[in-house]
Amino acid sequence: MRIAVLGAGAWGSALAIAFAARHEVVLWARDAARAAEMASRRENSSYLPACPFPAALHVTADLDLALRGVDLAILAAPLAGLRPLLEQLRRIAPTLPFLWVCKGLEAGSGYLPHQVVAEVMGEDVVCGVLTGPSFALEVARGLPTAVTLAASRGSFAEDTVRSLHGGNLRIYANDDLIGAEVGGAVKNVLAIATGICDGLGLGLNARAALITRGLVEITRFGMALGANRETFTGLAGMGDLILTCTGELSRNRRVGLMLADGLALPDIIRQLGHVAEGVPAAREVARRAEVLGVDMPITRAVTAVLDGRITPQGAVEQLMARDPKHE
Repeated sequence: MRIAVLGAGAWGSALAIAFAARHEVVLWARDAARAAEMASRRENSSYLPACPFPAALHVTADLDLALRGVDLAILAAPLAGLRPLLEQLRRIAPTLPFLWVCKGLEAGSGYLPHQVVAEVMGEDVVCGVLTGPSFALEVARGLPTAVTLAASRGSFAEDTVRSLHGGNLRIYANDDLIGAEVGGAVKNVLAIATGICDGLGLGLNARAALITRGLVEITRFGMALGANRETFTGLAGMGDLILTCTGELSRNRRVGLMLADGLALPDIIRQLGHVAEGVPAAREVARRAEVLGVDMPITRAVTAVLDGRITPQGAVEQLMARDPKHE
């Protein structure tokens, strides 16, 4: 199979490395100078130093060239860049099957990625999402990882899994596109909450409670949007939530840790140097949950902290003061 990975950040580069072990892969970078540097050094030294590119991995800044003769595209732009990248894909290769790997809800519209896809590409496009508990650095290093490939067309998910599955990257097929996307979006918000919890030194009991109640919020929200409950006990739900809330490589968890230290959000974003999808997602999830009538107190608290309407400690006190309920 010939694959084009569109986006040369950490995750796009990691997937390109992983899939190039068994396929011919073209990695597209928007910036020509950066593409030339990666092609020369045979690594993405900015995001994944010491993770060499396999021989079957080629780098280009020419999008038309990257998409020429490929069987599958993997869109590895952050969510904010998904819509413009789709518009380019529609112009060059409108019938090409593709996957996206971004997580969140689009700022302004509140759309999940598949809704952005439908608006730009139409309802009949063959596509799906690749998601689940996975840090780019570990995938690039070839460490064992399991993820989910979800698509509304079950046959596409199963066929693509058979092609991509292999080595230390285990891929499971799923037909619950909404559930897979919701799990990937809301877990980032919960990771910010867990970072705040750990940063304030609230202990392991508090962390366990927060993750567990966070999974309840994810499930409520997803089911209100039409997802299957079972999805949230799998890789795209509980698996991704646990990893992002506890892993030291989690950017969203780091946002929470720095908020607990009293840093201002603009300074945090500057220090990260990477996209933390939980920051814009928190506001959109809270907005959409309110419209749907879904109770998401942790998400609301995170949004209030990000907006500067309450301190991290104040958010904890507010959550602990809630009336008792049945689990």
